[in-house]
Amino acid sequence: MPENTPAARDYAEVSHLRAFEPERIARAARARRRRERLLPDDGRLMIIAADHPARGANGVGSRPMAMASRTELLDRLQVALADPGVDGLLGSADIIEDLTLLGALEGKVVFGSMNRGGLQGASFELDDRFTGYDARAIADANLDGGKFLTRIALDDPGTLPTLTASADAISELAEQRLIAMIEPFWSRWEGGRVVHDLSADGVVKSVNVAQALGRTTAYTWLKLPVVDDMERVMESTTLPTVLLGGDPSTSPEETFATWQKALSLPSVRGLTVGRTLLYPPDDDVAAAVRTAVSLVH
Repeated sequence: MPENTPAARDYAEVSHLRAFEPERIARAARARRRRERLLPDDGRLMIIAADHPARGANGVGSRPMAMASRTELLDRLQVALADPGVDGLLGSADIIEDLTLLGALEGKVVFGSMNRGGLQGASFELDDRFTGYDARAIADANLDGGKFLTRIALDDPGTLPTLTASADAISELAEQRLIAMIEPFWSRWEGGRVVHDLSADGVVKSVNVAQALGRTTAYTWLKLPVVDDMERVMESTTLPTVLLGGDPSTSPEETFATWQKALSLPSVRGLTVGRTLLYPPDDDVAAAVRTAVSLVH
């Protein structure tokens, strides 16, 4: 297969290769052209996130199954990734491999999602097992790093194995000189569901715990929500930080204005956004992505 030539022309061919030539997935991953440097000249990253369905989280706003169609999600991802200002993707293995076969990740930064075992709404949600990539698989797949969700709940014993696994992932990725992107939340059970403390104090406490995990923090990055008093949050760390988008609860204009303000803070290195850009209210993915890119770069 010539360099930069997609292994699959369409979704039917992706399915065919998965059935008859599964070894092509690893070959395509090894052949994928990576960036020479993680950060571009301006030191900022615009990353599209697409690991939500792997945790049973298909909802966007008032649409509970918005992300259920895999081909529609892949369509939207390819539109987003085609924007030259989009630096890369954060995804689960299934999505990353589909897009690799389709040739959509050439020259992009790619982070593999590692723990998706804490299924949304499950009684074991906070015992967030590492059911996806591990550090060796991320290296073998020619990716740039791994991302994991680390929710810290003092009222749930599932927090402890999650913290232990997160620390191990940081150490193992660092041995490979790969980025460990940790997404911490200070969480609790309330009314039978997990809620996050999105006050500045809550986010700072989650940062304090998360940034101390592992045998070294040389390759640790943070993925944090944008909250009120974000200036105080960012004073709690020197680690490179990307801002997450989450499920949109305000108008696009309000959301973009909030991101713009937070992007001016020290240590903030860009955005990692999924549903807000992939499923905007007007379904114009290209326009939403273009606006976010203009804020980052």
